[in-house]
Amino acid sequence: MPTIAAVATAVPPFRISQAVARDYARAFFRESLPDVERYLTVFDHAAIETRYLSAPVEWFLQPHGFGEANDLFIDMATRLGEEAARRCLAQAGVAPEQIDHLIFVSTTGLAAPSIDARLITLLGLGRHTRRTPIWGLGCAGGLGGLQRAQEYVRAYPTQRVLFVTVELCSLTIQFNDRSKQNLVALSLFGDGAAAVLVEGDQVARESGRGPRIIDTRSTLFPDSLDLMGWDVVDSGFRVIFGTRIPAVVTQHYRELATEFLAQHALRPGDIDHHIYHPGGAKVLTAYEHALDLPPAALDHSRAVLRDYGNMSSATVLFVLERFLRERSIQPGDHGLLCCFGPGFSAEMALIRG
Repeated sequence: MPTIAAVATAVPPFRISQAVARDYARAFFRESLPDVERYLTVFDHAAIETRYLSAPVEWFLQPHGFGEANDLFIDMATRLGEEAARRCLAQAGVAPEQIDHLIFVSTTGLAAPSIDARLITLLGLGRHTRRTPIWGLGCAGGLGGLQRAQEYVRAYPTQRVLFVTVELCSLTIQFNDRSKQNLVALSLFGDGAAAVLVEGDQVARESGRGPRIIDTRSTLFPDSLDLMGWDVVDSGFRVIFGTRIPAVVTQHYRELATEFLAQHALRPGDIDHHIYHPGGAKVLTAYEHALDLPPAALDHSRAVLRDYGNMSSATVLFVLERFLRERSIQPGDHGLLCCFGPGFSAEMALIRG
């Protein structure tokens, strides 16, 4: 059974408080939104205190072409991906040459050769290492990549997969987009990277570490393409961020979770740990309402949102890292992971300590 042997994270060097971000947004939107003060309350309600950016705040107050922003993405994504990956390997005590497959996930920049090709060289992985770049899953990519990793080691139980995700959401900010959607995005998104080492059954049995991945599930909702994603325009990526997302989670998540868990003779009440992507404060409340959870059940998700904001696909792995760091998942415990993303889609994973 696939095992999560280690999880590690990394963030860029430019830390910003939510209060400072709000002040910059006020200056940025003052002319286009005369009643900007009314809309700035989204910063106060986001339940975020700090975030990390890939450039100094002043950089975002000047126009930048897509090429310039994407060059910065390639540089920073490579640096953060390497940092998270090295921490992950060191934590597990695994040498680079022991990695058989590298999976890289992102939706906030483009590169060809893809970032995984750069990481193989920088990390010193073998030249025959398989690699799979995945683009377009957005916030769902953290579990989308984990799913592909566990599928691989189920097929090759003597092998190891290093899964790396980097999202630099700040670099997608459109200088000329003075819409309310962009204002909401400015109040919510940050940058970060995460790396996960997934081991096949035979090598994991030798190490005896980490929770096992029992099963995963993907769901695509029909007629929901307009809920989340990007419009690709001449200047880069323009955010699509629907207001109906929390309502969709509230309406559908209980059914999704119940059906998924029933395949393993479990019910939502049997889950010991809820490891959810904090897409926003309202999304976390929607999870609570859907499964009648006590607020403490999502403490780690709320802490990650508070300290880092929404980092798209990397965020759920920041939450998982906290569970593992605090050794919350004991032998026999069940954990349920979930995130929603473009499509509109849901990705889920069931793990056991």
